[in-house]
Amino acid sequence: EAQVDFGPVGQLYDPASDRVRTAYAFVATLSYSRHQYAELVFDQKAPTWIALHRRAFESWGGVPGRIVPDNLKAAVLQVLVDDVVLGESYRRLAQHYGFLISPTRPGTPRHKGKVENGIHYLQRSFMAGQEFADIRVANERLSTWVREKAGTRCHGTTHQPPLLLFSQQEQAALLPLPTDPFTLCEIKPVKVHLDCHVTIASSYYSVPFRYVGQTLD
Repeated sequence: EAQVDFGPVGQLYDPASDRVRTAYAFVATLSYSRHQYAELVFDQKAPTWIALHRRAFESWGGVPGRIVPDNLKAAVLQVLVDDVVLGESYRRLAQHYGFLISPTRPGTPRHKGKVENGIHYLQRSFMAGQEFADIRVANERLSTWVREKAGTRCHGTTHQPPLLLFSQQEQAALLPLPTDPFTLCEIKPVKVHLDCHVTIASSYYSVPFRYVGQTLD
């Protein structure tokens, strides 16, 4: 199992837009070893969410059998009484890599306490008092921090270094990576206008249709 979530980390410079923006830390924590994948990003949209999962799996060299997110929009479209409606991109990602999505119930952060603790540790240990030239530099240092500090510390619960437990025991239990990585995509419902066009990212596209008897499909 791995637990996944975002946490705020303040303002970072974005060289792509040449401005300072609000940044978030994505953290994926393996539940047995507590080894992490972490990356800083500027949004929590579905394409970013999907790409982060893919890079986490590639960094571990395998896929956990179950992923535990909360109910953020990139993962869950609707929370029902006994079930959830998953985002289509996320559902396809899970199908491609073979893992089960097991979202927490709303208002129950304790159900993903391992990643919550991992985010707090990153905020206190890595981000506190630090200044970075831009988000790329910050991510380079974060990657080193995950391996050389977070991965080698004696964890308060397991009493062992996360990276050691991961390499000696947990990694072998992960599902193998598929031959081809998941193709990043974003799937969302759109409204068909009266002129049989839809609007996607401020562009107009015609909708293919066919007649079946007197019914328009």
